[in-house]
Parts: sequence; structure tokens; C-alpha cells
Amino acid sequence: MKKHKGVNLEFKKTYAVVVDGETEGFYLQMLIKHERNNNKSIVKIDPKIPQRKRLKDQYDKVKELAENYTLVYWIVDLDTIIKETREARKGDKKPMTEFIEYRKYIEEKIDNVIILVNNPCLEYWFLLHFENIYKRFNNCASAERDLKKYLHDYNKNKKYFTKQNNDIYKRLMPYQETAIKNARATGKFSNSNPKDTICEMPQLILKLKVLLN
Repeated sequence: MKKHKGVNLEFKKTYAVVVDGETEGFYLQMLIKHERNNNKSIVKIDPKIPQRKRLKDQYDKVKELAENYTLVYWIVDLDTIIKETREARKGDKKPMTEFIEYRKYIEEKIDNVIILVNNPCLEYWFLLHFENIYKRFNNCASAERDLKKYLHDYNKNKKYFTKQNNDIYKRLMPYQETAIKNARATGKFSNSNPKDTICEMPQLILKLKVLLN
């Protein structure tokens, strides 16, 4: 049986999003800034970046937050997991195997956690705002190169992501419907084909837009 300990969900509506990098956190902060209707929104949304970025630390953080939040989203970029799996020493547990085990446990045992996978990374989601592209990227850097055809000045720092009157979310807003359509066409993460290019961000974006209005 799935478990969900913690507070009475009917009265406390709090949502956490666990990410493994600052860029995801900056993007979510800008989403909240632009989508929140202060007169109606009664939810609290916390982007959470674990102090340590190991897969196990993220997993532990997700389980911890699930005890006290209405819903927890865990955004997983696969580029690092695939790289570390490729480089793993013979006999060691491969990070991809570890992730699939974590994902299986959460899906079977914890009913208020949703895992969203991007392969290779968040930049693929940004790229889908401009182009319906589906190909095997070697790493996140290759997705970034394609993205810079459209965002020539793209930079993974706070100043770029949160620039006043021209932050990352505002720049991408006009193309969001296109991105959602393109991302949905990539399908869902599959344990049997874990290296497939994938973007599951629409589920989070659409949920947050509803919660904030």
C-alpha cells in the first residue's frame, strides 16, 4: 500500500519541487513570479535544491519532503546519470539502475511524489519552445548549442535567468504552448529505454499554472 504521512491535505496546500541545479530553481522562481495571482493563490510552492547533488541525496530529500507537503515533484535530468553509468566501474551499481529502483519504489509506495524526467536536461525543454526536435543528444552541452540558435546570449547563471523585464520565463512565455505540444510528443520515460530523449516538463508547468491562479 502506498503511504503518505504528514499533515491533513485538505487544509494545508503546499508543494515542493526538488531539482538538482540552480538553473531549474531560477526558472521555477520566475514561473511563480509571472503566473501567481496574489488575490487568489492559496498555495505555497518551494523550489528545493539539495545541498549535495548526488542521486541518493535527492531521493532522500524527496522522501523527507513527502512527509509534510501536499505534493512533491522531482525533476531529474538524465545527462549526468547516463554519463556516470557509462563511466561506472565493473561490479559497481550503475546510477541508472539506482534511479530506476528509486523511481519504482516511489511509484509503488509514495502517492504524493511525481517524478519528471528530462533527457538530456532542462535546456531541451527550452529548445522545444522553438523547434520540434527529437534526436539523441550526447550531453546537455549539445542541447545548449542547439538552443543558442534561438537564444544567442543564453547563459546558465542567475543574472541571465532572472534579468528584470527580460527573465528566462518571460522570454519563453510566447512559445509555451508550442513547447508543451512538442514535449508531449516525446512520450514518457521508459525503464526499458532509459536513454531515449524525453521531456516531461508539461505536467509540472500546467499544474503550477492552475495552482497559482
